Amino acid sequence: MTSPPRVITLDGGLTLRCYQGDADLPEFHRAIDESLEHLRPWMPWIVEHSPAGTAGFLARRAELWASGAEFSFAIVLDGAIVGSCGLARRTNSPADGLEIGYWLHPAVTGRGLATRTARALVEEAFRLPGIGCVEIVHDVANHASGAVPARLGFTRALVRPAEPIAPAETGEEQVWRLTRQQAQALAAAETH
Repeated sequence: MTSPPRVITLDGGLTLRCYQGDADLPEFHRAIDESLEHLRPWMPWIVEHSPAGTAGFLARRAELWASGAEFSFAIVLDGAIVGSCGLARRTNSPADGLEIGYWLHPAVTGRGLATRTARALVEEAFRLPGIGCVEIVHDVANHASGAVPARLGFTRALVRPAEPIAPAETGEEQVWRLTRQQAQALAAAETH
């Protein structure tokens, strides 16, 4: 099975790297702890956040990677874990699509890191065979998350109902989509 590289090095000290199991546990758990209030409105898994939950998340990464179901990365800035991101196959996405997810520690938001991270994930997704589109999905009220796909040239594909399970969720998800053809056209326009 084809997969993205395990380490994606970007400029400015930003690296996306696959998780390293228990070795990442203390630092990753601390990054979540320090981000609880920032993430609580939008991330339903925060309610069950615990050392055991973080360990369980990390333990599943290798299996999900090997199966091609999910490619998860630690977002590392200047050597420190400052968030998480990934590409995942979702049942409510097109069969040839992957969904990008991301979150950042509040101390590093507003610096373009989410946009740079998502751009790198888009590039890697379209390097995989058979991927025709990439999606970013967020609650319609999460404007910060929506700014990322807008900056990257995604189009608003649809708004769909979703059971609100995090405190700020409205029950409607905005689905942004970027097709392989759109990504190629955007890349061509950037080179001219």
